[in-house]
Amino acid sequence: MSDTPRALTILTDDENAFRSAIREFAEGEVRPLVTKMDQEAQIDPGLIKKFFEMGLMGIETPESYGGAGSSFLMACLAVEELGRIDGSCSVFVDVQNTLVTNAFLKWANDAQKKKYLPILAQQKVASYALSESSSGSDAFALRLKAEDKGSHFVLNGHKLWITNAYEAEIFLVFANTDFSKGYKGITGFIVERDFPGFKVGKKEDKLGIRASSTCELLFENCQVPKENTIGEIGKGYKIAIETLNEGRIGIGAQMLGISQGAYDATVDYIKSREQFGKSLAKFQAVQFQLSEMRCMLETARLHVYNAARLKDMGQDFALAAAMAKLVSSRHAEKICSLAVDLFGGNGFTKEYPVEKFFRDCKVGQIYEGTSNMQLQTIAKMELEA
Repeated sequence: MSDTPRALTILTDDENAFRSAIREFAEGEVRPLVTKMDQEAQIDPGLIKKFFEMGLMGIETPESYGGAGSSFLMACLAVEELGRIDGSCSVFVDVQNTLVTNAFLKWANDAQKKKYLPILAQQKVASYALSESSSGSDAFALRLKAEDKGSHFVLNGHKLWITNAYEAEIFLVFANTDFSKGYKGITGFIVERDFPGFKVGKKEDKLGIRASSTCELLFENCQVPKENTIGEIGKGYKIAIETLNEGRIGIGAQMLGISQGAYDATVDYIKSREQFGKSLAKFQAVQFQLSEMRCMLETARLHVYNAARLKDMGQDFALAAAMAKLVSSRHAEKICSLAVDLFGGNGFTKEYPVEKFFRDCKVGQIYEGTSNMQLQTIAKMELEA
């Protein structure tokens, strides 16, 4: 696979060729490991190495920093195609691209970009640390404290539900430097795994996307150099808001991929499964259900691609991102549920893939902004327009 990164870089201007390359990789390299990774609740380390070799961990990163120099839409296509096979691998690549790398591209200074972007594209896994036990939907209620000690900051507190934390070596962490200023005291920090006073805590045992690590982070007098402050002090809330808008499109792409995987498996199954002397695909009631699944799938796809293209064109995409995440996650649950129904008893067993798609899709309505928060965002933006 030594020539793979170059091959993918060449393909990045051709959406169909790029999608085909990712699909071939996902089918050949990811699919054989899906069951094992789900059972063991861990992404195969060898597969992570291949994500880097494929150029999948720095899709938007400029070539001058060792990335593919492609677009946000291409990142979403990769997330979608991986989600079609495994939701855990999909979100693993998604967080690296749509959250962490995007934040570095927009908010990091030149020295930080030079230091971190190459290793994020080619070598080290990253994680985005915003949520805490007291701050889920109310993201700015975070209590992680950052004290200015002159040459460095000292962080104390903890984070919860942090994706990719088990594998990550670089963490984009949000803490408050001045609680009297409320959310305007929030600041972003680049924390390396070996910083004194920092530790990755327990890994959550989850319903779905089990191979994707979700951990707590512990900060006990964690020392962070001043030069690892990302953006301006007190402007971390802006980084968080704008990055999550991009991240929601990525989650939309993940949900789209999971939906596509469930749909494809269902089409194959109803063609081969016979009842009353004919295949399930011959029954009109089944055909109608399949049609509903297809319509929901394409509706989600239009929302996700529209939001991604708006982002790439530099237009306001916040409303489109909220709608993309809301619609894609809701439709994913409906599509995967129908898939289980059409598989019948087989759909309730782990021998067939739709059981896992059904488990994996639920989190789409929870992380990176719940469905209720997306509804609130959509209404607020429409009423203030």
